[in-house]
Amino acid sequence: MSIHEETEADTRAERIDPVLAAAGWGQDGSKVRREVICPGRIQSGGRRGKGLSCDYVLEYRGHKLATLEAKRAGLSHREGVGQTKDYAQRLGSRFAFASNGLKWFQCDMETGAEKDDLSLPFPSPDDLWDRTFGDHNEWRLRFGEVPFETDGGKWEPRYYQHKAIMATLEAIAQGRDRILLTLATGTGKTSIAFQIAWKLFHAKWSLEREPVRRPHILFLADRNILADQAYNAFSAFDPTAVTRIDPATLRKRGGKPPKNASVFFTIFQTFMTGEGEATYEGYPQDFFDFIVIDECHRGGAQDESQWRGILNHFSPAVQLGLTATPKRKHNADTYGYFGEPVYEYALKDGIEDGFLTPFKVRQMASTIDEYVYDPVDEVIKGEVEAGQTFTEGDFNRVIEIPEREKSRVEEFMSQIDQRQKTLVFCATQRHAALVRELINQVKTSDDPNYCHRVTADDGKIGEQHLRNFQDNDKTIPTVLTTSQKLSTGVDARNVRHIVLMRPIRSMIEFKQIIGRGTRVYDGKDFFTVWDFVKAHENFADPEWDGPPLPPDGPPPDRKKKDEDATDDDTSEKDGDDDTGDNSGDTSDDPQEKLVVKLADGKVRHIQYVRATSYWGPDGKPMSAREFLERLFGDLSNMVTDEDELRTIWSDPDNREHFLTQLEEHGYDQDRLEDIRQLVDAADSDLFDVLAYVMYASDPKTRTDRADKVREEGLSDFQEEMRDLLKGILKAYEENGESELRTKKLGQYLTARYGSVSESKTKLGELSAVKEAFRAVQRGLYRS
Repeated sequence: MSIHEETEADTRAERIDPVLAAAGWGQDGSKVRREVICPGRIQSGGRRGKGLSCDYVLEYRGHKLATLEAKRAGLSHREGVGQTKDYAQRLGSRFAFASNGLKWFQCDMETGAEKDDLSLPFPSPDDLWDRTFGDHNEWRLRFGEVPFETDGGKWEPRYYQHKAIMATLEAIAQGRDRILLTLATGTGKTSIAFQIAWKLFHAKWSLEREPVRRPHILFLADRNILADQAYNAFSAFDPTAVTRIDPATLRKRGGKPPKNASVFFTIFQTFMTGEGEATYEGYPQDFFDFIVIDECHRGGAQDESQWRGILNHFSPAVQLGLTATPKRKHNADTYGYFGEPVYEYALKDGIEDGFLTPFKVRQMASTIDEYVYDPVDEVIKGEVEAGQTFTEGDFNRVIEIPEREKSRVEEFMSQIDQRQKTLVFCATQRHAALVRELINQVKTSDDPNYCHRVTADDGKIGEQHLRNFQDNDKTIPTVLTTSQKLSTGVDARNVRHIVLMRPIRSMIEFKQIIGRGTRVYDGKDFFTVWDFVKAHENFADPEWDGPPLPPDGPPPDRKKKDEDATDDDTSEKDGDDDTGDNSGDTSDDPQEKLVVKLADGKVRHIQYVRATSYWGPDGKPMSAREFLERLFGDLSNMVTDEDELRTIWSDPDNREHFLTQLEEHGYDQDRLEDIRQLVDAADSDLFDVLAYVMYASDPKTRTDRADKVREEGLSDFQEEMRDLLKGILKAYEENGESELRTKKLGQYLTARYGSVSESKTKLGELSAVKEAFRAVQRGLYRS
């Protein structure tokens, strides 16, 4: 067999695998793995964008030391250089290799040094280890000897999770005592924390820096639901090794905190309570070796926060902060306390990789976004002067107009699939109660538990409603209304709609709320943000999902937490705090609100203008014009003129290939439908839409095209064939060019004749039917 006849599989088996084996890879604890790096962006119809897989990942002592991209022997060994460098950068590997089995390329990703023709033998595991880590570190070695806890192979760390875990362990091995991880909501920060704790526990790491005992580990949150989720996620530990520090446990022990475990879970509020002294003061300062602070941007690192007292008390411990928010002026103190993150993974990266669900934003502007008092309206409560103006921030805090809220509820409820799980964010707890009642009035479901409010005032009943909502096997409750409580920490994977009915106070809060919908779930292609409050303007802010930026001034003053904070999440902050890191719900303002009833005529004339935002590959919003300009540029690189586009479109197989190329450029079915609406061609073929964008050709309707074929293009066929083709044209006219795909032909034949084989008795050979199917399409797009 010549090298030009070899397949890549041949080259790998006969040339590359033996070289790696001779170097010791796959032996003595080293691993050679093929790794799926990411599955690709989620697209409509359950499809995915292009995923990434690395041919070889060389792993030793838990570290992914190198990537290797293989090409068949008949190609240049340089063909895989771009790929292997990309993979190495993603995986955090020091070295990137490419080979065709004849020659070998090497790149040191840290120094940039390259060898275009690397001499064999290939580096051994110990060689690459020593070249990656110039220093000897005993804890690095011990951590590497502890395998991940995979639940019998059911769980494997995603590439970014592995990178975050190893970066944290390396920082611990190097002696750092304050560590920060910044990863987007929904990317598995709790799983990362568990694996870190698992390795520390089994490596017997402790503050003594000698492997003499198991460490004491504390998981510290500010919400019961977060502490409970973490406690459940750590179930692989022996039950005797874990404990929950909560009021019930403390009461059983006479107020004394438990000490006979290895991993402890609690919330700040519980630790700050106690008779005589705070609960946390019942532990010696050096009791905990390692502390995980979940959602650490929400106050734990603030100098003036009472929570900071807990962290100071346990200052000898290594403290790991977990956050989803890049550095901004509102949380600069968090970064000041923990330092720069040892690893970051952004929301846009998670969406493009396919680990998070993409989203659409529906902008819901209305004729009553702003209200000017008119004496024709009835004042039910309070006083107001004629001409007084109220803007979005005033509604449901200063002024209530029930008809306005009802119109908003009716608007989004009429447009969503009411069977899909939905979160509605309201201005106050009282507002959340009103919206709950309005939703239950207009719902089509007859279940009395369809919509519930979950706020601090709802206590344990609200917590149960939330648990039921999070259960993906349950459909009731379907909708939850809230104020602040559900903006963070709600692990509900099947949320399809997020409705914003209150202003968003900060970018931090905005990112947290968007994160409620990003978790992946089977059949969930996207989720929709229904924006009544112009929150979409946050996407245009440079801070949206951008890289960490230095703070532009001192952090804002914060109001102190109520000293009577309890463990049932009722210790909520006043809603006027503009940092957006609220952990509870906005308390209702005790002052009397102005309540106005609109005149009947005004209610009937409330109107909404809806618009959909378009998003570029960088995660930034684009105007409609920018969106079309980008499409124009991409199409220009794919076809040279309208005739070529017409030729491609006339053949169903070529058309499918072209649509696949468009999809790879970011134009999936949903976006193409958006473009169809954008150019006001809802009844036109997608060919006409693209021709209009590219060549300003007047779009024809599908009916126009179908009529022309019916009049001029069917005369050469027998009656039975004509009837079949007329049915296909009717389906095309009603549903579009998707009815003309090659695989649809078999469905038409089965529907009409019972089976494809039965159709032969009426129509003749299948080849003739296929040719007629294609001929009709050539006729459709002839002009």
